[in-house]
Amino acid sequence: MPLSPREHDRRYGELDQVIRAYAGQPADDTPQRPSRALIAYLRHTWHTRPWALAVAERQLREYAEHPPGRLRLRLGEFYALPDVGLPQSEIQQWLHCLADHIEHSITEGAVPPPAVPETRWEWSARFPELGQFLGGWFSQDMPDEFDDHDAAVDDYRTTTAPQLVARLVGELHELLALDLDESDCALAAAELGMEIDPPAPYGPSGWFASVAARLTMPQAE
Repeated sequence: MPLSPREHDRRYGELDQVIRAYAGQPADDTPQRPSRALIAYLRHTWHTRPWALAVAERQLREYAEHPPGRLRLRLGEFYALPDVGLPQSEIQQWLHCLADHIEHSITEGAVPPPAVPETRWEWSARFPELGQFLGGWFSQDMPDEFDDHDAAVDDYRTTTAPQLVARLVGELHELLALDLDESDCALAAAELGMEIDPPAPYGPSGWFASVAARLTMPQAE
């Protein structure tokens, strides 16, 4: 039978987070240099869940040293490693390489400094509620569901727990504090799931600021 969610998380949960960081990114790590994807994982995890790094190292080594055998494959009781673009013969060495880089980061205290996210995974991990907001309320279907952008923002506010609305406001201010130019701000919006343009006359950063202000205004009775 397939792994239960509890068993999956216990044995492979942090390994899965590392592998997810490679979505859309090349697995081009070498013993001398971690990939862009792994640096993004290290940067975000060091600044949010530093204790998880040791778990990631252990799970990577265990999977590399004890890949699922034929019985587990037949029963479905294993973590199915997604295709990362490497030949099967190189996967074991690659996993050990990732574990070595994580071990070095821990033992040497090599913490990537705060920076603008560089991958889609890092954008989503750093701004989870903003991703929910943009992907859920501002997909390409938004014009068919709401009269305008303000109506969509108001629907989010009335259907979402106040604590999450407050979290979104904080994430909007954090994004604006990155001081991105308009093209990079538009790229961030796209990476976080926004599929339509901001309303005229706003650019992406101006609209984000207006949304934060709208969400902090007292609601009319």
